Amino acid sequence: MARVDTGTIFVVDDDPGVLASLRFLLETEGFDVKTFRSGGALLRSVEAEACDCFVIDYKLDDMDGLDLATRLRKRHIGAPIIVITGYPDDEIEKKAAAAGAREVLLKPHLEENLVADVRSAVRERRDLLRTSP
Repeated sequence: MARVDTGTIFVVDDDPGVLASLRFLLETEGFDVKTFRSGGALLRSVEAEACDCFVIDYKLDDMDGLDLATRLRKRHIGAPIIVITGYPDDEIEKKAAAAGAREVLLKPHLEENLVADVRSAVRERRDLLRTSP
């Protein structure tokens, strides 16, 4: 069966095990996945058109995921951002929206929602780009 182009996903997580699991999950679903162990590594290599969706951990060693989301938006990078966390608080969804993130998903049960949410985000972004002048 031919692999369907479902988009390029950039995943940022400082836990190598989580990063490998997310890569495996998304590649199994046909996505091209690029992984980063820090927000700084992503910022040094990201290009506006190179990514269809970001999956960013909230707790990173060098900065939090919401700060990273804010920095991406300041660079006018419009790809959807999904923040993942194992440390939710009452305000995280509001903070994530203010930082330009599409949504927040909770670890450790990401598998059920992550693939569907990434597919939806990529589809919406492509539709938007296709209809933009």
